[in-house]
Amino acid sequence: MSATVPPTPRTRIRRIAERGRYDADTVREIVDAAWHCHVAFVDEGGVHCIPMACWRSGDALYLHGSNGSRMLKVLAGGAEVCVTITHLDGLVLARSAFHHSMNYRSAVIYGQCTRVPEEDKPSLLEQFMRHIAPGRESQVRPPDPNELAATLVLRLPLTEAAAKIREGGPKDDDADMSRDVWAGVLPVHLAHLPAVRDPACSIEPPGYVREWTANT
Repeated sequence: MSATVPPTPRTRIRRIAERGRYDADTVREIVDAAWHCHVAFVDEGGVHCIPMACWRSGDALYLHGSNGSRMLKVLAGGAEVCVTITHLDGLVLARSAFHHSMNYRSAVIYGQCTRVPEEDKPSLLEQFMRHIAPGRESQVRPPDPNELAATLVLRLPLTEAAAKIREGGPKDDDADMSRDVWAGVLPVHLAHLPAVRDPACSIEPPGYVREWTANT
């Protein structure tokens, strides 16, 4: 495990603090398991929270979109941002309504985004393609100069981040343990459904598609 980074006032977990994780490896694992995140920020119009695709490279989270995006312009201008990622792993059914819970892995990242230089965008967008489907980055047409010019890529360091994880079964009060009610966990996971071929596509499925389908 990587070294634990002391939490900041924003990342310190106060509610059930023992579930908090402050080491970089745990944060990276949660980020790497995600294809999307939620980005919260404030502008003159108020508070916003927008779902976006994301990926990690090194010690940073990356976001991308149209260079005409109001949100990305605000973030590129130095607005404070809070990015969250959550993986739901189970519904926890306790003997009392009060103690029902969920098992999850979550990460919260604070900071300011910076604009990625033009010369770095091709390699980072290639990494994004690889994150979606390893190997596909060498098969598809890469962005042309016009497409690159129309795309804004932002970098958010993972330096101010924390993870929170809940695992295990219900934690009932002793007085409720004798209640005649089912208790336990209803596990949840993101399922891989069979691949759906584009009707105009005559290419046999490549390895990463076959692997995806094999995991359904």
